[in-house]
Amino acid sequence: MKFLLNVNVSYRLGALLAGVGHEFRHAANVGLGMATDAAILEVARLSNEVVITHDLDYGALLAFSGAATPSVIIFRMQNVGGSEMYDLLQQRWESLEIALSEGSVVIIEPNSLRIRRLPIQ
Repeated sequence: MKFLLNVNVSYRLGALLAGVGHEFRHAANVGLGMATDAAILEVARLSNEVVITHDLDYGALLAFSGAATPSVIIFRMQNVGGSEMYDLLQQRWESLEIALSEGSVVIIEPNSLRIRRLPIQ
């Protein structure tokens, strides 16, 4: 799977994902460091990437747009590093893989996982 990490996400997460065969780009490294959330979503959609972020705006943007892609993973927790984020993804990967490939907003909290299929009605 291909991921686009938002500027608020650790590079470490990308390196760990790459270590198990995924591809990743970090928004800050591909000219998107100052881009709007909508612009980042469009780049991810065109590149068939899943956005990983801490920013709740992504879910709202997708809900109001009626778009079916790209998938977004939102980590709703503070002070969590790339290794911890990777562990949370790995623990839940079986539940996430198909949802992400079909278009979903995934919200990961310390003790919960929510998956909303796109487009959001």
